[in-house]
Amino acid sequence: MKNFKQTLGISLLLVAGLVFVAADHIDAPAVQGGTSDITDFYAFQGENTDNMVFVANLQGLLSPSATASATFDENVMIEFNIDNTGDNIEDLVIQAIPRNGKMYVIGPVAPSSPGLASVINANSINDVIFVDVTTYGSEAKVATKNGTSVFAGPRDDPFFMDFAQYSEIIAGNASGFNNPGSDTFAGTNVMSVVVEVPKAMIGGTGTINTWVESKRKQ
Repeated sequence: MKNFKQTLGISLLLVAGLVFVAADHIDAPAVQGGTSDITDFYAFQGENTDNMVFVANLQGLLSPSATASATFDENVMIEFNIDNTGDNIEDLVIQAIPRNGKMYVIGPVAPSSPGLASVINANSINDVIFVDVTTYGSEAKVATKNGTSVFAGPRDDPFFMDFAQYSEIIAGNASGFNNPGSDTFAGTNVMSVVVEVPKAMIGGTGTINTWVESKRKQ
């Protein structure tokens, strides 16, 4: 068993078949620009409406040249938290752990204990699904087991934000955004972990609270 300590948590909230997004590009001082820096979190209903999809993006603002050599930090676990009882405490977790060019995913499973410290919750290899990390510029590799599908690798940063116009609005020099705006993140990439699971594994089709954390091995 390995313990992991939280280095960053990004949340958002109340998913019931809709998309909710949390964005945090290099503005968390403790992890800014590091391998545990979460840029975005997405949770939404899958194309198969019986499924939910959870996405964590890390290591934002990667140039194409930097993306070619980017890897997941083997000392950092990504943990998706799911509260299906409305008390804002995780009832289930999905844990993603990189090792030797693969991403190993466990869950959804009840955590050993809620909160900042986590323990890997796999008792045997049957509890784990793993996929080869997709390399930059190659076809996406997806692994599926027991209804759960997993992808890990570089992707174009999907978050759109016109920071120059935002700064003008904040400064009082503009009253709103332009249409179309200028995508500050155009041409940059992220390292992405995507897990799709049946809704039945997370408590049916009701409302959930969900958030994601990156946790560094002690």
